[in-house]
Amino acid sequence: MERGVSMRRIFMYAVSGMAACLIVSTIALAGKANPAAFPLRVHIFTYNGNSHYSYGALETVDGEGRANLYENGEPRGFDFSYRCSVRLRVSPGFETYMARWKKEGREIEILLPEFGKPGAAESCDLKVLMKDTTYFRHNGLLGEEPAAVFKAWMVKHQYDPEHGMNEPVYPASATPQEGQQPAPQPGSGTNAAH
Repeated sequence: MERGVSMRRIFMYAVSGMAACLIVSTIALAGKANPAAFPLRVHIFTYNGNSHYSYGALETVDGEGRANLYENGEPRGFDFSYRCSVRLRVSPGFETYMARWKKEGREIEILLPEFGKPGAAESCDLKVLMKDTTYFRHNGLLGEEPAAVFKAWMVKHQYDPEHGMNEPVYPASATPQEGQQPAPQPGSGTNAAH
């Protein structure tokens, strides 16, 4: 009987040890994003958020907003609602967040980088309402235009965030036409897309 009890203890210790290793490895890998698993890109233009706290600590943030999705080289605008454990941030300049579909056409998961932790990210799910138009910012205002017009601008300015072309290219000789905003200059703080 004593031998059976000690074998049972050894077995329990072994199982407990393996479970602990599994938990530690899961926690260690949880914050690391695999870029290949998030092939889409999302540019958030606007959002509002309501923070909910529990015992003085941020628990969830919910709200709604507007963004563009870049998928297979095609831009599409969408409106979204969200409920996340972290605050969203507007995409500065032409930057985008890595994303993937959770439910095609209905829910997108984006990765928000964690400050001070290179390579670490928190995920946030956006419930989306896809549009046939795209959003753009011009002179500080948010506008909408047909996706084909925005796609033509992307081609002209070699802007393709899905393939690492994260900043539009403006020819040195290009001068803005009448009524058109000049190209954003590095460090100018403008978020214009046209």
